[in-house]
Amino acid sequence: MICVLIVIFLWNLATGSVSIPFSKIISIIFGDDSDLTRYRVIWNIRLPRLLSAVILGGALAVSGFLLQTFFGNPIAGPYVLGISSGAKLVVALTMIFFLGKGIAFNAFGMVVAAFFGSMISMGIILLLSAKVRNMSVLVVCGIMIGYICSAITDFAVTFANDSNIVNLHNWSLGSFSGMNWTDVKIMSVIVFVVLAFAFFLSKPMGAYQLGENYARNMGVNVIRLRVVLILLSSLLSACVTAFAGPVSFVGIAVPHLVRASSETSKPLVLIPGCFLGGAIVTVLCDGIARTVFAPTEISISSVTAILLVPVVVYMMLKKQGRKPND
Repeated sequence: MICVLIVIFLWNLATGSVSIPFSKIISIIFGDDSDLTRYRVIWNIRLPRLLSAVILGGALAVSGFLLQTFFGNPIAGPYVLGISSGAKLVVALTMIFFLGKGIAFNAFGMVVAAFFGSMISMGIILLLSAKVRNMSVLVVCGIMIGYICSAITDFAVTFANDSNIVNLHNWSLGSFSGMNWTDVKIMSVIVFVVLAFAFFLSKPMGAYQLGENYARNMGVNVIRLRVVLILLSSLLSACVTAFAGPVSFVGIAVPHLVRASSETSKPLVLIPGCFLGGAIVTVLCDGIARTVFAPTEISISSVTAILLVPVVVYMMLKKQGRKPND
């Protein structure tokens, strides 16, 4: 997976409106600034964007894995359950409020706002889960919550007067364009700290996967573990939404693909595996989004939906136990 990620990463560095040979890319990375235009394209535009796609794509996949562990269901994910849409709504409303008053809104503030929004959506889902035992109905409720949040966001953005606020429309569709090195530093700190916490929870998560009673008998504080899983998954999905907007289906499909390919459900394997898998899928989809119809760039969620929806449909059919001749 690391080798595949490196290949796709280099392909993305080389392709675009300005094509750059691989040999030139290597020399630029090691400090050759003789060709100033290509040097700036690599260091100021493509490298921050691709590193953001790697970090946030991996974070989204791990967030999906944590939610699937929490609910004990492979079709749970931050986008499907409406968590990403809740984060998007609060970020958009907060930016409209601050920009309308001429106050700068930094990246850290966006993460805080997105986390608050994701926790609101997660709280609603948890309240519904106490009343609804059927996971399919709960997923439908999550989708409806996502539609409501997206509708309110679109309404607010559409009727905004400030040109900077109107530009939120592109962000609300999902995009890694405009990333800079400051953004990369902030998201790196947040994501890798959360990943470290999640990785050290591998053993209690493994026990939790075998059932709450088994986990309790193994000495796991189930209530505390569930709270931590909610916080970690919400923070990861909030970080993605704050910087790149909502990215669809990566969080639900990638954990399933990694689980099927590795033939294990052990968190010790799946957490780093999901991170690498999410990074691969996101970087690949971002490359397709900006090159297929160049110079026009489409939203990354459009590409991820086309590629990953069949995976999600297959998962749902498999969960229902349907056979090919049904």
